[in-house]
Amino acid sequence: MSRGSKGGGFGHCFWREVSRLGSRPLYRVVCFGVPLFCALFMATIFGDGQMTDLPIGVVDHDFTASSRKVVRHLDSSPTLAVAEHYTSTEEALSDLRRGRIYGFVVIPRNFADDAAAGIGPKIGYYYQYALLSAGAQVATSLEVILKTLATEPVVVVASAMALPPGEIEALLMPITADSEPLFNPSLDYSVYLSLPFFFVMLQIVVLLLTVYSVGEEIKFGTAVEWLSSAGGNIGKAVVGKLLPQALALSAMALLGVAILSIGGAVPIGERWPLTVLYVVLLVVASQALALAIFAIYPAMGLTISVVSMVGSLGATLCGVTFPLGAMAPFVEQLALALPIRHFMLLLQGEPYAISVPSAEWPHIVALMAFGLLPLPLLPRLRRAIISRKYEEKIG
Repeated sequence: MSRGSKGGGFGHCFWREVSRLGSRPLYRVVCFGVPLFCALFMATIFGDGQMTDLPIGVVDHDFTASSRKVVRHLDSSPTLAVAEHYTSTEEALSDLRRGRIYGFVVIPRNFADDAAAGIGPKIGYYYQYALLSAGAQVATSLEVILKTLATEPVVVVASAMALPPGEIEALLMPITADSEPLFNPSLDYSVYLSLPFFFVMLQIVVLLLTVYSVGEEIKFGTAVEWLSSAGGNIGKAVVGKLLPQALALSAMALLGVAILSIGGAVPIGERWPLTVLYVVLLVVASQALALAIFAIYPAMGLTISVVSMVGSLGATLCGVTFPLGAMAPFVEQLALALPIRHFMLLLQGEPYAISVPSAEWPHIVALMAFGLLPLPLLPRLRRAIISRKYEEKIG
C-alpha cells in the first residue's frame, strides 16, 4: 500500500469501527456491560459502608456477674459480635489464625474480686492486624469499651462521695478531644473506595480493549483493510478506530459515576462539566498509553500481558489505598507515569474541595500529554501493518 492511498477517509474508518462495536458481542460486553457491572458492583459491595458484627471471642476465666457484664458490653457494640466462648487462650488464638474470629478478649481469674479490692485486674485483648481495616475497627472498639468499663469503679466511688457529674467527668477526662472527620463524617468505606476502584477497573478495560481492537486487526490480517479505510493515513486510522470506543467508554464511565452518586456511595461536587472533562481525559490518555505500548512491539498476546500489569499497578499507584509519600521515593515518580494517578488527584479535588485550579492544571496538562505518546510510534505501527510480519500464520 502506498502512503498516498485514497481508499477512504476518517469518516469511513470511524463508521467501520462503529459497525464492529455494534455487531460483535465481545465489544458490546466490554464497552457497555463491564463498566455497568463494575459501577453496580462498587455501589453495592460495601453495603451501608460500615463494618458491623465483626466476630470476636471471649476467654472467661472468672465466670462471675462482673465478667458476664464485660461480655454483654462487648456484644452490644454495633461493630462487634461475641461469636465464640473459649476455655483457653491457645484455643482462641487457633481460631484467630484460621480467620474464624477477628479478635478475642481474655478476662483473668479473680477479676471481680480484684476489681472490688482495688487491685486493678488486667483484661487482655488480641486482634488480627494482618487484615488492616478489620483489625483497626476491632482494636478501636475494644479499646473504647474496655476503657469505659475501667472507669466505672471510679464513677461509683465518686458518686458515693456526692461529687457532681461535671466534676466526675472532668476527673475521668481532664482533656476532651473534639473529632471532626472532614468530607466523610460517617466514616463510610464506599466514599473513599468505590469511585477509585471503579476507575482503576475502567482503566484496565480501556487498556485491554485498545490493545485487543488494534492487535486483532494485525493478527487476523484485516489491518491493511483498516488502514485502507482511512485512505492509508495511520493517524486517521488510529483516531477513527479509537474514537467510537472512547465515546462509548466515557459515556458508561459517567453513567457509573451517576450510579455511585445517586446511590450515595460517593459525594460528587457541583462542577459536573469538569468531572466530564476528567473522565474523557482519562479514557483518551489510557488509550494512548496502550497504543504506545502496542506500537513498540505489535504482538497482541505479549502486549495484553504488559498492559494488564500496568493497569493492575494503578490500584496501588493511584495513592488511595496507601499514601505514595510513605512508599519508596522512586514510586511517587513512577506513579506519575500512569494516567490514573493524575486523574485521582483531579477527581478527589472535586467533591472534597481539597485542590485549587492552579494545582489542577499540571495534572490536566499531564493527561493531555499522554495523548501525544503514540505520535512518534505511529510510523512503526504502519510499517508493522504493511509488512504483515505479526499476522497469524494459518495453515
